[in-house]
Amino acid sequence: MKSFSESYKDAGVDITAGYKAVELMKSHITRTMVGTNTFDIGGFGGLFELDLKDTPNPVLVSGTDGVGTKLKLAFLMDKHDTVGIDCVAMCVNDIICCGAKPLFFLDYIACGRNVPEKIAAIVSGVAEGCVQSGCALIGGETAEMPGFYPVHEYDLAGFSVGVVDKSKVLDKNTVTEGDVIIALPSSGVHSNGFSLVRKIFDVENCDLNAPVAALGGASLGETLLTPTKIYVKPMLALFDSVTVKAVSHITGGGFYENIPRSLPKGFSAKIDRSSLRILPIFNYLAETGGIPERDMFNTYNMGVGMSVVVSKADADKALEILHTFGEDAYIMGEIIKSGEGAVIC
Repeated sequence: MKSFSESYKDAGVDITAGYKAVELMKSHITRTMVGTNTFDIGGFGGLFELDLKDTPNPVLVSGTDGVGTKLKLAFLMDKHDTVGIDCVAMCVNDIICCGAKPLFFLDYIACGRNVPEKIAAIVSGVAEGCVQSGCALIGGETAEMPGFYPVHEYDLAGFSVGVVDKSKVLDKNTVTEGDVIIALPSSGVHSNGFSLVRKIFDVENCDLNAPVAALGGASLGETLLTPTKIYVKPMLALFDSVTVKAVSHITGGGFYENIPRSLPKGFSAKIDRSSLRILPIFNYLAETGGIPERDMFNTYNMGVGMSVVVSKADADKALEILHTFGEDAYIMGEIIKSGEGAVIC
């Protein structure tokens, strides 16, 4: 017999709703089970069987993040099955920057009221993100917190762990002058800068479902809710085929903050502005809000979700591999021995 407390329910917490939510999400979680990892969820800890036969000197790499105020768009549109992909992406895309393969993921959902169907929809997105990145969803937590969150709102965060052999951890000190910078296109705004997005478009008071000519007829809402692209599988294939020197996940802080993090002292990334394939949403953002280009490149990914540094000799092979995995990757710049940072010209 499952526990039940009428008094707790009167205080705003329905534990039976939690049981129902777990039942509804189980089919989604099952999709993420990889290898021999078939442990049931619901215990006090998430279990994962670690296979290290090909990793003699394992290094664990962890990443944690949330979805941020992009969730406000999900609330306004009452669409909750994609933000989980964002949550996974923000963690596993960071992990891959070290050369590591994501192993497992846990989510945390805090809500004003537990609506089982909504929670299951959120978790379906988390599971899809895990499938796309080849990692297992081994557990999580749903916290019903009446009086802390509005009844129709929630927050979503996640945590992932990956593994890489010590000999294969990416070393930015191998980057040198003349190396090529490859751009992996983004799917849109991803999950950063939404406080500015919401201010520019006044999303609480605009028609998010109306078609927008500047976006090719797509609505603002569907464009902004497009989930963050996950780069794990093409990047793992790239690691197996060429020597990758550095990888940057272009998130909050844009080009100017993220790309320099993957470069050694005394080197800069020289980006060819004319080569960049800037998505319409970024032009629309800049024009609507009157945002200077410098600020756009310091806030958003501008159509580049990830950058990869390889030697010039490996550039063609790297592009071929990425194209095989459906990535429309292209060369956007080179490494120069001058200062420290990113130069867009």
